[in-house]
Amino acid sequence: MSMPSSNFHLVCGYAASGKSTLAKQLVQAHGAVVLSEDQLLSALYADELQGLADYLRCTRRLRAAIGPHVVALLQAGQAVVMDFAANTVEARRWLIGLAQQAEVQATLHHLTVPKQVCWQRALARNQAGHHEFQLSQDQFEQLASRFEPPDATEGFALVWHQTESL
Repeated sequence: MSMPSSNFHLVCGYAASGKSTLAKQLVQAHGAVVLSEDQLLSALYADELQGLADYLRCTRRLRAAIGPHVVALLQAGQAVVMDFAANTVEARRWLIGLAQQAEVQATLHHLTVPKQVCWQRALARNQAGHHEFQLSQDQFEQLASRFEPPDATEGFALVWHQTESL
């Protein structure tokens, strides 16, 4: 698959769709640094994250703090992979705003993995215990219900990644 020329990569897809795995591949392919929402939220707010409302509150704080740093990295010519779930128009608007401030093109990588496959992956991830957060089925469904498929008219190059299996 040919990738558009970009030094700012964003990921979206259901929980456990493979966003972090793809982010690692993008880091290797583009000599980028990765900023992981899950790692940062866990390090900064682990004791505050009990549900979706907590996540939304804490991620707003994280975005406000990290945004200027991301812009500075991009302006310095550093490739950046944002392993932040760009799963809503609002989240993507924030990320596109960073790209505009830095005057760079953003590429959004959309993982189109069936919801049931993602839930099975989330269960396996929970059992393995290697992820910062354990998702209940209710939390998974809440996150999935908020997902808004991206549209290229939002202001980024769009790359689709499709997987049907575990």
